[in-house]
Amino acid sequence: MPEDPSAARGRPGLFQAIIPLICLFGLLTLAVGVFRDNATSGPVQVALMCAGFVGGVIGLLNNVPWGDLEEAVSSLCSMVMVPVLLLLSIGGLIAVWIASGVIPSLIVYGADLLHPSVFYAAALVISAVVALTSGSAWTTAATLGVALIGIAQASGISLPITAGAIISGVYFGDKLSPLSDTTNLSSSMAGADLFVHVRYLLWTTIPAFIIAFGFFLMLSLMSTRDVDATQLELLISELHEKFHISAYLILPMFGLIGLAFLRMPPLPAIAVSIAIGIFLGLVFQSPEAGQGMAERIFAYWNMVATGYHADSGSTAVQTLLSRGGMQSMLSTVWLIITAMFFSAMMDRSGCLERIVQSVIGLMRKDRHIFFGAGATALLGNVVAADQYLSIVLSTRMYANEVSARGFRPEMLSRTAEDFGTVTSPLVPWNTCGAFMSATLGVATLSYLPFCVFNIVSPMIAMLYISTGIAMRRGGAIDPLPAPSAEAVALARQ
Repeated sequence: MPEDPSAARGRPGLFQAIIPLICLFGLLTLAVGVFRDNATSGPVQVALMCAGFVGGVIGLLNNVPWGDLEEAVSSLCSMVMVPVLLLLSIGGLIAVWIASGVIPSLIVYGADLLHPSVFYAAALVISAVVALTSGSAWTTAATLGVALIGIAQASGISLPITAGAIISGVYFGDKLSPLSDTTNLSSSMAGADLFVHVRYLLWTTIPAFIIAFGFFLMLSLMSTRDVDATQLELLISELHEKFHISAYLILPMFGLIGLAFLRMPPLPAIAVSIAIGIFLGLVFQSPEAGQGMAERIFAYWNMVATGYHADSGSTAVQTLLSRGGMQSMLSTVWLIITAMFFSAMMDRSGCLERIVQSVIGLMRKDRHIFFGAGATALLGNVVAADQYLSIVLSTRMYANEVSARGFRPEMLSRTAEDFGTVTSPLVPWNTCGAFMSATLGVATLSYLPFCVFNIVSPMIAMLYISTGIAMRRGGAIDPLPAPSAEAVALARQ
């Protein structure tokens, strides 16, 4: 019989396995220190590529053929094609909704309802409610979040704090919504019941949200004196001059939420929302001088690609409204692709597996297995750069061990959410971190300190694991079979 080629492959030692990580963190620290807010516009991507090549060299030293490494890159990049297309579509949606008056109407009516003295807290609560209803953190941030950022920008309110409040709110809603893709994925991968999983999430999610609400309410009350009401009034006046503002134009946001509630996949839902936005723009907004219907349609076509560019004498209005388009997401797509390159090299070279096995070996008490699952979820967000991969890694690698130690599977699925889902927007090169930064227009490292919910959730989970609070044991559970490719694809969708 011919010898199995894989048998000749070695396994990297622990020191070898962490060399790419050391290289990555060193280069990222240098990139952020030198280039600051511009780090994700190219320097971080270069750092990911360099660290990925280091991982590839480790694989070659352990007899992994370069062809296998390239195959891993191709396979992993194919897994993020749907998120990439979603990014591009959301860029087009933002541009169309600005041009059609949807986002300007949200800004005008939101400014009337959101008093500056409670702005941050209100942004947190509203974002949480909309995300809970829609089940999508991305969609909520791209629609309601953009409007809230616009109000903050016009009012002189801190954009990083506002972004932190929005992200805290949308991930609270996304985490608890039965409609959420991550909620369904984590429960299915751990073999847990969906609604029992959601009920167990309340133990960590509600305390974290209460802490976040208190934090943002305090900041709101402290920041009231710094709000520039005059600038906001001027912005509202100019929006009324440039756009037809109507309550009818707010309906597309609720329509998008309704499509999500009906379980329409995100891509066609956003496509429908873009079409509705174009129709409303053609109906409600006045055409430019000498512009016929054909020219207006072609203008919207170009907007989807390049974004909306405000023609205004006001610098504030131009900064606020000149955004969106597929083109605005290209830097984020670049970041995702390079992150997948690094992740694939770490995976196929055996470095990632070696690090995770070392983490498992450190677990002493039964409940400490969840520290390992949490660490794997965090590592997945940093190394794999994707929340879906983070959830799959942290659940599938520990499911049988959790069962053998007599814990309920909901403990594992909750851990995956507490350490994986909510921390994904805190990593600049993660798909979620890159998306939030590109959509809200605030650098990841700028809003990170204010994502209170996302920071506190894993802390509360660590407290429970350390003390044994809310750690439920159950009866014997049969070892979980590996999920089918169809099941994983459905959960991701």
